[in-house]
Amino acid sequence: MKKMLCVIMLLHACSYKPIVDTAGRSGTFDKSQAVELTNDLQHCESIAKKNSNFISNILYWSVSPTMETKYKSLTRKCLINRGHSILN
Repeated sequence: MKKMLCVIMLLHACSYKPIVDTAGRSGTFDKSQAVELTNDLQHCESIAKKNSNFISNILYWSVSPTMETKYKSLTRKCLINRGHSILN
């Protein structure tokens, strides 16, 4: 049962869709960064895919206090560092 749960969680993690507050600003920029959202999302997902795999997702998930995968964590951090306000 645990193995099945791990597989389902990891498959779900590969389809991570961040919720972005497009009207808000991260506080570090004078203007809204939402105009670059689509481009930034594609770049961040590409970076996350290149730097994570099935094994690294399992290992990261097993020690993560929030139970998120490495792919999800990398994508979120990348978008935040590019100035987007991520809600999830």
